[in-house]
Amino acid sequence: MRERRAPDRAGIGLRLPHLAEMVATRPRIAWLEIHPENFLANPHATELLEELTHDYPISVHSVGVSVGTAGGIDRRHLARVREFTTRIDPVLVSGHLAWSTHAGEYLNDLLPLPYTEETLRIVAAHVGEVQDTLGRQYFLENPSSYVAFSTSTMSEIEFLQEIVRRTGCGLLCDVSNVYLSARNTEYDAYAYIDQLAGGDVGELHLGGFTPEPDDARPGMELLVDTHAAPVADPAWELYAYTIGRFGPKPTLIEWDNDLPALATLLTEAARADATAQAALAPAHHIVSG
Repeated sequence: MRERRAPDRAGIGLRLPHLAEMVATRPRIAWLEIHPENFLANPHATELLEELTHDYPISVHSVGVSVGTAGGIDRRHLARVREFTTRIDPVLVSGHLAWSTHAGEYLNDLLPLPYTEETLRIVAAHVGEVQDTLGRQYFLENPSSYVAFSTSTMSEIEFLQEIVRRTGCGLLCDVSNVYLSARNTEYDAYAYIDQLAGGDVGELHLGGFTPEPDDARPGMELLVDTHAAPVADPAWELYAYTIGRFGPKPTLIEWDNDLPALATLLTEAARADATAQAALAPAHHIVSG
């Protein structure tokens, strides 16, 4: 498998409403991430994206390769993703630790999994199939969680580590998801980061969430992973800690709903670069001294 990486700087998620502006203006940004599902049935958008590949590294983040589906992944969809990645030649391909299909129907959500040996066998087999089909390493993203399964026999970290060991895949650490899940299911977000092996992590994500009343816990809030707001300050703080632990990593600003102006995304990316630089400054000072 080829080993290619995005730059260790901040990039933005490129959504279709910003595509023409990106092509016309070519703003300064280190890299772009796209969802292939937005392009597979849109030849004109794919042609515009190909123009951008000359100026920007492209990462492909699939929301339709459902590695957690018990009935097997959709091989026709995976074949389309393979053809697309061959055409675009991205620096990285990733997807979610979740399931989103059932009996041939696609669900408009990324649904959670119990962390058991049975689930582990299913996900590992599917990740292996994805990597064999694409001919490259696949990076698996930690989910946003709202409940914990009582049937789980291992922690999320243990589950991810074992998937990496069995398949050779990499991890995409969504820092905002770590913070959100820790708040919703009451664990220590910083301890979660401490347990990750930095060498397994090939990319970081940062996205906005929306607080909503938690019906199960009166008076409490549930954080919902809407990607419809700026990155919240506690997620920025966890990101700085993560960079301090792992060193520089390609970092994506995700914003999918209530999409702002392109300039807003570029500003968020600049904040990510500044935050990472500040997080690394003490270590750099020690090395230079």
